[in-house]
Amino acid sequence: MKKNKNIILLFLLLSFLTSTYAIDLKFGVYTSDKASVMYKQFSPIIKYLEKDAKKQGLDLKISIKIYPSYESALEGIVKGDYDFARFGPASYILAKQRNKDIKLLVKEEHKGKKVFNGVFIVRKDSTIKSLKDLKNKSFAFGDKQSTIGRYLAQNELLKVNITSKDLKKFDYLNRHDKVALAVVHGDFDSGVVKESSYKKYKNRGLKSIASFQNITKPWLVKAGLDDKVYNTLKKSLLNLKDKEVLKSIKKTAFLEAMDDDYTIIKESMDNSSRF
Repeated sequence: MKKNKNIILLFLLLSFLTSTYAIDLKFGVYTSDKASVMYKQFSPIIKYLEKDAKKQGLDLKISIKIYPSYESALEGIVKGDYDFARFGPASYILAKQRNKDIKLLVKEEHKGKKVFNGVFIVRKDSTIKSLKDLKNKSFAFGDKQSTIGRYLAQNELLKVNITSKDLKKFDYLNRHDKVALAVVHGDFDSGVVKESSYKKYKNRGLKSIASFQNITKPWLVKAGLDDKVYNTLKKSLLNLKDKEVLKSIKKTAFLEAMDDDYTIIKESMDNSSRF
């Protein structure tokens, strides 16, 4: 009986020590879609990271922090309020400008591609057939710091000599789903969304008039994140093969990432100042 009690006490002590030394991490993401959708989307990969880290000898407890806007998420990583994030390329560039010690972790891949599309949308019954037809029309952008929803879209409009002055009106609606629905409901003549949002709402009465490529999203870490934690997260993501986990974020793999990968995005951001 005494032996059993000692075994139980030893087990409780080990459990206490394990929980005491667990490392709490926060993963941050902004709402490019509804918060509930974002949470459902990222929960599987967060669970995978905890499980795989344990295999590597590191006990991580990761919580998900969903920020209501691009700006709040960006400000959070700059200040180090959370540990790692999945950002759009433009948000990464802006974060790096504010805090040079923020580091890339990995970038996403989808079916062997390192790019994905942004789509200019109009209603199916619209007479607008090309970007040139957008002069004197109303237009819905996404967030003011969105790669597709602002910077790349404005760069494309500039290529056909359309600036903000040439539009009847324009506004920033913050999320891709809001842009799609605004065009569906006729609140704006046209808008720009990521390809997955276009496919989701296409049957509601939308069509595409043009598309353009964007570099896949980077994952990054705050300045000063412990090297062991950084290397563990990176190894876990690069080695991720579980198709169901990858499917939840609509990607097929992760790749090494470098700042040079996003040079074209920075150029588009610089160009958009002329919009």
